[in-house]
Amino acid sequence: MTEERLIQVPEGIAGTRADAGIARLLGMSRSAVADLIEAGLVQQNSHVVSKSDSLVQDAWLNITLPAPKAPLALVAELVPDLKVVYQDEDIVVVDKPAGVAAHPSVGWDGPSVGGALLAMGIEMSTSGVAERQGIVSRLDVGTSGLMVLTKTEIAYSRMKQAFRDRLVDKTYHALVQGHPDPSSGTIDAPIARHPKHEYKFTVAQDGKPSVTHYKTLEAFVAASLLEVQLETGRTHQIRVHFSSFKHPLVGDTLYGCDPKLAAKLGMERQWLHAMKLGFIHPTKGEYVLFESSYPKDLEESLALLR
Repeated sequence: MTEERLIQVPEGIAGTRADAGIARLLGMSRSAVADLIEAGLVQQNSHVVSKSDSLVQDAWLNITLPAPKAPLALVAELVPDLKVVYQDEDIVVVDKPAGVAAHPSVGWDGPSVGGALLAMGIEMSTSGVAERQGIVSRLDVGTSGLMVLTKTEIAYSRMKQAFRDRLVDKTYHALVQGHPDPSSGTIDAPIARHPKHEYKFTVAQDGKPSVTHYKTLEAFVAASLLEVQLETGRTHQIRVHFSSFKHPLVGDTLYGCDPKLAAKLGMERQWLHAMKLGFIHPTKGEYVLFESSYPKDLEESLALLR
């Protein structure tokens, strides 16, 4: 059974190619969206679009999603750039590259963290549906950096509770447009689903409590490199907070970045990296801290700014 989606094109996506923009809106891979477009299943203001057509601000997209052919399942697929930073009998910490999903989902035909681990012979044995076993927190497809997964039921239960109790230390680096004023501070603003755009979030009074702490590490002419610590862990939290603060992440077209600056810096995704991850080990009871370094695309963009 097919599913119809009616989505209005937000400002941050307007002007992009249809295949690229819709992939960002739906959280699908670009190739999967291209297949939908080639099958004539995507219309913009009632006109069938081609992959190279530009999306128009506030236009209505009518997208027909075919029924999934089979239940979601982990597919073992090696991801050369995904690194296992640490593992024992209970947990595994990975350094995830951009372009890899935390777990399989409808419409995503790219690699996943679980699938990459399965290809390495590392399996999860925890509660939940098979494709999400071991997942206690997620990073967006376009965000790189550290993720922890659990391999046993006791570790899964305790890590889920640690995230709920805000006992996990999560430090990110983000490159935002302009210069936040003050240069260090806290954004305390509730986040909810966007009322008009299904795959977007926004600051709203009736949203869930969301707290982001930040400080400026380096200021450039057009952008600032920030260290960001999350007190809460809402979907797209960093991206939403800094967009609402009028300093969207460089490369984040969904939340209103300047596409010219992104192109100048060679950024095809949001400039966001999970740098540090610290928590009490769920079975050993000791504090563990893991650190990551910038991947190539982020390093190169900073070099261009400097």
